[in-house]
Amino acid sequence: MFPQHAPGKKLDRKIELVDWQLAIVKTFPHQLIRGLTHSDGSRCLNTFSVRLKDGPKEYSYPRYFFTNYSTDIQGIFTDACGQPGIRWSRSYWRNISISHRDSVAKLDEFVGPKS
Repeated sequence: MFPQHAPGKKLDRKIELVDWQLAIVKTFPHQLIRGLTHSDGSRCLNTFSVRLKDGPKEYSYPRYFFTNYSTDIQGIFTDACGQPGIRWSRSYWRNISISHRDSVAKLDEFVGPKS
């Protein structure tokens, strides 16, 4: 579905969807998000400790990452996430992070484990 076949590295050239591709993404955003997550993403458990007056407390929560060097592909991913209301943030210049509880639950419904 992506314009992959062109000279040069994907991160060095413009990658944009044309109208017929945008129409498919608009109709099937879950499938695009699932495919991109399976190819360039991950689901992990984020665990951290906080010092409280009663002692350290450990917290864990699931989160998704999408990692890609191409800002164009990142934009395609985040635009697709916006359609079903999945909240995302940029945790690093090449990483999109999804850690909001409701958004992680939405992804869990249709992304599933990597195969």
